[in-house]
Amino acid sequence: MTGSRKYSNQEREKIMPANLTLSIETNAGGVAKSTISYNLAYELGVRGYSVALLDIDPNESLTLFCGLGEFKTQGTMANVYHPDFNGNWPLVTAWQGKIDKIQVCKGGKELHETIREVSKDLRGAYTLADRLSDYPLSHDFVIIDCPATLEPLPLTALAASSHVLIPIQPEYKASQSAAAMIEWYYFNCKRLRLKPTPKILGIVPTRWKSDWGAHRSIVEELPLVCKNLGIQYFSPIRESADILNASGRGLPLGIYRPGKEARGDFLPIVDALVQELKLIRG
Repeated sequence: MTGSRKYSNQEREKIMPANLTLSIETNAGGVAKSTISYNLAYELGVRGYSVALLDIDPNESLTLFCGLGEFKTQGTMANVYHPDFNGNWPLVTAWQGKIDKIQVCKGGKELHETIREVSKDLRGAYTLADRLSDYPLSHDFVIIDCPATLEPLPLTALAASSHVLIPIQPEYKASQSAAAMIEWYYFNCKRLRLKPTPKILGIVPTRWKSDWGAHRSIVEELPLVCKNLGIQYFSPIRESADILNASGRGLPLGIYRPGKEARGDFLPIVDALVQELKLIRG
């Protein structure tokens, strides 16, 4: 847990190294964003990196997938967004006894009120960025799991992020969905005057079924779309009973079924994140 006093920029640079803040942004439900978030966190933790997972979704899928649905904490992300927040991040360690590198700040229904508060606040879109600046987390990575909508909480995540990952489902309108997300990204980076602009880490198809002809053809098309947009394309994350069962048990695939091939689907993104962190830290 980070201390409760605010830090100046100079103090922050002396106390802790720069971290990478990744938001998982999507304009549709069912694209496995929470699945991506917590499995990336686990794989980064296995490599020795510390990760803070911030669940800003009222549906709290990430919280449930981390096995913390019934775990009582001193607060949730709603407390972090509240004007009276004093820097005491209500973090809880996930999968204790298996790994000690991942902490979670829970989401939940309290965030419905947060949405109303952020919408009324003149500086609402910058609330999370302000919290992370005033009361920085010491983790190597901060991963923000957003709700399946584009306003207003995902805007706070965009403003707080150094990087953005865009998951899309390989459906017939996948190319249009990707283009719409990119348009949303550029429009809001400009509107919010984000400097530096968060970097798009890449686009990743999710819930891919290799035996579906439609999925195969769409996944063959997306690399060219991404190339034309100048954006990294990550190979698909498959639809897998093992991934689904792991999330239902509140475990990452690396703990539930460590030897399964599906675990490897997340590793190219992990490699990219590690490389980006090295660039940030010089």
